[in-house]
Amino acid sequence: MEQHYSRDILKQQIIEAGLKATHQRIVVYEALHELHGHHPTAEEVFQRLRPVNPSISLGTVYKTLDSFAERELVKRVLSEEGGKRYDANNLAHNHIYCSNTKEIMDYQDEELEALLVSFFQKRNMENFEIKSISVQLTGTKKDPDKQISITRTE
Repeated sequence: MEQHYSRDILKQQIIEAGLKATHQRIVVYEALHELHGHHPTAEEVFQRLRPVNPSISLGTVYKTLDSFAERELVKRVLSEEGGKRYDANNLAHNHIYCSNTKEIMDYQDEELEALLVSFFQKRNMENFEIKSISVQLTGTKKDPDKQISITRTE
């Protein structure tokens, strides 16, 4: 489900996370939301911002994304080769990573979420509180030009 946020809402989320809502933070956060579903690298965010924000540096984009991840405004998603990508979708979801196209796609499945929660609840993990569970499937598309489709079979 794609969500659209106004600049005011994004600014408010930054403030609620305990950060100053500077122009640079707002435009970085806005760019992440505009790239929804793409899971961009810091370099891709920088390239998107640079034409209209020539004073922003790549270092600022990295620091901003890292501070957002630390405050749980965004999630870091690792690619198979270890590169950091960022996801502004904070709803519970998993990822599918295609190693031949380098795409990372969101995947939501309530049944899978329930199974995972149930599995770990039965394990009675002492001295550990689970905040979230995420799964990343890694594989390759059979046809790189087609979208991945997931169908349920019973």
